[in-house]
Amino acid sequence: MDPSTIGIFGFAAALALLALRVPIGFTLVAVSSICSLVTYAWRPGSEFDLDRGLRPALALIESNAFEFIHSYSLSMVPLFIAAGHIAYHTRITTDIYDAVRVWLARLPGGLAIASLVGCGGFSAITGSSVACASSMGRICVPEMLRHGYGKQLASAGVAAGGTLGALIPPSVLFILYGTFTETSISRLFIAGVVPGLLSLAGFIITVLIWVKLRPEEAPRPAEDIGSGERLDAGLKAWPAATLMVIIIGGIYGGFFTATEAAAVSLSFVLLYGVLSRRLTWTDFVQSMRDTAYQTASLFFIAVGAKIFVSFVSLTGVTGGLVDWVSSAQLDTWVILLCIVSIYLVMGMFLDPIGTMLLTLPFTVPLIEGMGFNLIWFGVIVVKLLEIGLITPPVGLNVFVINSVVGREVQVHTIFFGIMKFLVLDILVLLALIAFPILSLGLPSLMF
Repeated sequence: MDPSTIGIFGFAAALALLALRVPIGFTLVAVSSICSLVTYAWRPGSEFDLDRGLRPALALIESNAFEFIHSYSLSMVPLFIAAGHIAYHTRITTDIYDAVRVWLARLPGGLAIASLVGCGGFSAITGSSVACASSMGRICVPEMLRHGYGKQLASAGVAAGGTLGALIPPSVLFILYGTFTETSISRLFIAGVVPGLLSLAGFIITVLIWVKLRPEEAPRPAEDIGSGERLDAGLKAWPAATLMVIIIGGIYGGFFTATEAAAVSLSFVLLYGVLSRRLTWTDFVQSMRDTAYQTASLFFIAVGAKIFVSFVSLTGVTGGLVDWVSSAQLDTWVILLCIVSIYLVMGMFLDPIGTMLLTLPFTVPLIEGMGFNLIWFGVIVVKLLEIGLITPPVGLNVFVINSVVGREVQVHTIFFGIMKFLVLDILVLLALIAFPILSLGLPSLMF
């Protein structure tokens, strides 16, 4: 059988299994393993021979899994995840929200803006959008509802703010993208800073316009907060600010690699938790359990994706796709529009990691063939995946918020509110595509 036919069949089978809600890790491992075996065993012009295909297929699976797991750059994943869990238990992440909430108490929509800034700060520590939405949703949504905020604004604001974890470093998606495309993860982290802040600023503008047009959605808190309380709240946020300096400043200034920044961040939160007596032994053990579970799940998915990438390369599908696009002589903007559309559509139904790992073997060769910068493309991909987290019908962050707040806010209520933030997200995406300097400016100045 022609290898390219097997490659197309394998990709279609993976999409079908994902549509049936088969976990992404099992899908990638099963499809790539079986199709690799078929490719080796059923060569063009010959009959199917299982014995001929078994040994090379097993060697492909074994070598890819071993090499990937032993990748030095992936060691930062459990370090950042552990730092995020410990930072949550030591209340470093909630101190950011409390500080901004106090400082913006008299501003219309102040609590909603504080939630967005808190999500941005949480993202700069944990690197996980879903964890951000889950943790901040438990804190921010009930607080806003208690102060009389509308259900749409209270829930949609946190769901949108949770997506900032995809862009603001450290980002698990950037780590996986850099590993699979062999680009600098440190430069990817720095490239996400301006787009992440731009998205945060856009969300804040959305809230301000929302409450300007509908003041009843965001009443001002009645309490009068003095300057002393503002100062105390600001000082409590110093651990979070220190972590941001370690991660962003350390990498940008050339003091740390991304992996070293992860180790220093974990050491800092551990030391702070012990000295402040905020970290109990029970919390530490729970953090390690959660870290082990998330890391194992993520690595299993990534190993499956690595095997899938090798299978796609084996079949030559990507080379055929690049040749077809070249022969079609399509304009660059048409190809970019098609890629963006594919990510937006897939993001409506699949989780971000699954979407990225399925598409990179096909999109990266096209981008390289057109001469685009892979760092810039990485930011575009992560931004598209960020949009997918709040896009109906399967906006993952929306359902996370719904599970956190329970019956008090329905899913359709959150989706109605999220549409206002989606408009801004699309505008930011267009700006990032039109002006690559927004993504490449800071990395070009790195030491």
